[in-house]
Amino acid sequence: MLPIRRTAAAAIGALALAGALISAAPAQAESASPAPAAPKTAKSAPKGDGAKAICKRLPKTQSRVGTAIDRLKGDATVLGSVARLEQRVANAQTAGHTEVHTYLNDRLTFRKSLLPTLQKRQDDLKAVSTWCSAQESK
Repeated sequence: MLPIRRTAAAAIGALALAGALISAAPAQAESASPAPAAPKTAKSAPKGDGAKAICKRLPKTQSRVGTAIDRLKGDATVLGSVARLEQRVANAQTAGHTEVHTYLNDRLTFRKSLLPTLQKRQDDLKAVSTWCSAQESK
């Protein structure tokens, strides 16, 4: 008797699901044809430049940029360094893994381009730090 009850319960569940799907189809067809919704817009434009928040986060930002520069300038034992990736590129070339060599070489090109960008950012942050100090004394 137990297997028959499970079968009957499964059949009732399948019928209920089919009924729900059939009744939902006309509702979906009706809701698909109305005019498109208006695009979402921001509540308002920013009123300031966020200087107060930038000054507040400045020490942490300077630390993060400095850490990233130190990592990139590290030797082959430092994870994430340019030297380590150069070594991996050389190893892939020596092993004859052309596809891996190409992939790693592209990553190396990008990583090398990060260093001047981060150094410029570090200089910019020094200027911002000077500005923030001047604003605190006012």
